[in-house]
Amino acid sequence: MKSIRTTLIATALMAGLTGLALAQNTTAPADNARAGRMEKMREHKSEHKGERHTQRLAELKAKLNLQAAQEPAWNAFTQSMQHPARMARPERASMEKMTTPERLDMMQAMKAQRDAHMQQRAEATKTFYASLSTEQKQVFDQETARMMKGSGMHATKHEGGHGRH
Repeated sequence: MKSIRTTLIATALMAGLTGLALAQNTTAPADNARAGRMEKMREHKSEHKGERHTQRLAELKAKLNLQAAQEPAWNAFTQSMQHPARMARPERASMEKMTTPERLDMMQAMKAQRDAHMQQRAEATKTFYASLSTEQKQVFDQETARMMKGSGMHATKHEGGHGRH
């Protein structure tokens, strides 16, 4: 009885591995077409996201009822909030040619760029926030908390990102 069970398990394993091997060989051309479609979808989504971002900033500005003296800080804040151009990712083939330490160095460099942009955003936001009146700060706090709830770090998880900022 034990030998039949072992034989069945071994047969199932072999069939599964054979299926995986065949699937790998037949999916390569589809991956290239899929990658192209995915890139087009990302570009379209990015354009739409940029339009929504601009609209939300305009609504925030209207709700804050800014004074003329606050305009320079607002402009610096909105400039810092613009999404940077998407960093070019190396092609998969070039990534495969890299050694593990080279890939790690590249990923650290990309993270350093994201961190620098986030630091710039934080500084501009704090400077702008300091220029607001008490009432404006309350509006800003409420509105940005609402915006972050719908489009902040939690949303990037669903976009396949890793908390892009």
